[in-house]
This record gives sequence, C-alpha cells and structure tokens, in this order.
Amino acid sequence: MSGLIKNYIYKIAQEQSDGNRYFPAGLFPAYRSNPSLSYTRPDTTLFFSAIISFTLQSLRAHISPDCHPQVDEIINKVKKNYPDFRNKDGLKTYNFWKTRPSRHFPNGYLFRHFEHFRIPDDLDDTAFVHLTENPTEEELLWLKNKLAQHANGTRQWIKNTYPEYRDLRAYSTWFGKNMYVEFDACVLSNMLYCLFYYKVPLDQHDTDSLRYIRSVIETGRYRTAPFRCAHQYPHTALIVYHVARLIAAFDPEALQPIRVQLVADAEVLLQKESHPMYRVLLATSLLRLGKVPPRLAVENYTEKDFRGFFFFIAGLLTAYENPLLYRLAPNPLFHMYWTCEAHCWTLLAEYEVLERESVARI
Repeated sequence: MSGLIKNYIYKIAQEQSDGNRYFPAGLFPAYRSNPSLSYTRPDTTLFFSAIISFTLQSLRAHISPDCHPQVDEIINKVKKNYPDFRNKDGLKTYNFWKTRPSRHFPNGYLFRHFEHFRIPDDLDDTAFVHLTENPTEEELLWLKNKLAQHANGTRQWIKNTYPEYRDLRAYSTWFGKNMYVEFDACVLSNMLYCLFYYKVPLDQHDTDSLRYIRSVIETGRYRTAPFRCAHQYPHTALIVYHVARLIAAFDPEALQPIRVQLVADAEVLLQKESHPMYRVLLATSLLRLGKVPPRLAVENYTEKDFRGFFFFIAGLLTAYENPLLYRLAPNPLFHMYWTCEAHCWTLLAEYEVLERESVARI
C-alpha cells in the first residue's frame, strides 16, 4: 500500500479528539458556519464521525493489514459516542446532536435556547450507525417498520417537492412525529445502502425512494436544481457521489437505466468543476462506476484545498410551507454549512484506494 494512504490514515487519527470542551473523546472536530453572517461555531455532531467510520470500514479490506489496527481504533473510539446521540427515549434511531438532554446547535448563543430548532432523529445518522455496528435481524425489522411510519403519506404528505413526486411513498429525511416530510436523494441513497447491505426485504417505500432518485437524475433536475433534489446536499457532485456509491455497491435494478447517464454527466462535470474537493467526489464516483478519469494530484492537496468545500448543509427555511419562504430557501444567507477536516482526508484516502485499484486492473 502506498505511503500516501498510510499518511491519510495517520492524519485522520491525529484529528480525532482526545476529549475537550467541544469534542468528546473519539469524535472528530466539525464546525458550522454561515460566511454571509460571519458566523462560525464548533459543532458537537455525530454526523461526520459516523461517516468517517463507515468509509474507513469500507476501505479496510483494500488497505495494508498493518493499517488495520489504527483503522479499528479510530472506529471503536467513534462508536463509544453512539449512546449519547441515540434517541432520547432509547429507541434505535440516532440524532445529529446529543439527545439526553438535547444539545441542538451546541456551543452557540441563540438557536440552542429555542425548542423550534431542536431536530428529530434522522435517516443519515441512523443509517451510518447501523452500517458500523452489527444490528440483529429483529433490530433491522424494527427499523424498517419505523421508516414506514414516517414515510410520505403515512402521517402527512410532502409539500416541498415537485408535484409529480408528491404521491411517492418514499422515505422522509426525518423520524419526528410532527416533522414535515422531506425527500433528499442523498439521504435516501444512504438509507437504501443500509437496507441493501443487510438484505432487508424491499417494499413500496423502497421502490418509490428509488423512483425518486432515478427521476431526479433522468430529468436532469439534480444538475439544474440540486437544492430541490437534496436539501442537505445541494451540490450536483454530492448527489453524483451518493447515488454512484449505491449503484456501485448493489446495482439496484431500478437505477440501472440511469447508470450511463450518471457516468456521462460526471465526466462533463469533472471537466468543468474547479474546486479540488468536488473534483475528488466526481472522480471517485467515476472510479466506482468503472471509469478511470485522469489522475488527480491528491498528494499535493493541503488544508487550503478544503476551503469552500461543504459536504453537508442545513437550510433554515426548508421546513416552511409558505411558497415565498420556500423560494428564499436556496439563498445561501439562510444556510448553515458544516466542515470537517478529518472527513476531507478520508475522502482523499477513499479516492486514492479506488484510483490505485482501478489503474491496477487496466
């Protein structure tokens, strides 16, 4: 294995917190910001730590055995934090922030005081926790039932999407009983990855979730209106990355018709994209889908290349059903942006592993 991959894993390990005021031992430091408002806060979230664990777990079989102990240690340190983010009533769903008591918008001065900004458990964190643990069949069936309880049309119908999607019984991003229904192509890809991974039987909620993903690709909406297709991941490269990961791992029959289009779009986008990290996402996606784009010089990347890269956001106005407010929702002024240096190094490690394996097969 290249020294570059070892170096990335070392950098990731160095970023993992030993425990301080903002980041408990085992979590990776993350920050939320809004550049328009000159706002930045350390954010005690499970999200990036769980994704890093999942990605490293996925790479483990493809890296040198002498790196396995360090990878395992990183993951085990993260997993010790899972109970703090588990559902406040002890159910097996997970939250972006600590739950008992709620620590929404941690380390801030305003939003954390308002119950309105407390968010319910979500599919993303729940999926990645399950993917890095060993849930029982009973737990997986419980999760499947829980997902159905919060899918579109069970308690309420989605309003903040295109009219032709409003009757889809797809999963919502959120588990909250009174939370609005939301479709996000990336969130759906993550939960479907989890269900496919554990071979959970599919039903209408799954097939409709796949239909949503397929349609936003087929129609090109993920290129022209990424925010409307994925509120939490409103960048076309992010949608490509998540959908390509699902297709590469499981090749769902429902998504087979968009594979060629996704490859063609990613190749064009890679030529046009200027930000080094979004280029990494697009190149990684092409590698997953069997293409070998020109190598990116990731060995020259530094922390400066991470600036302006946002893997995840929160739209503060997406919850509102008022048409005027929703039209304002894509405006960056109303977004919170999250960053995590360790996750950027993880994405570079992922690219390097896939690129080397792809070149070796040629």
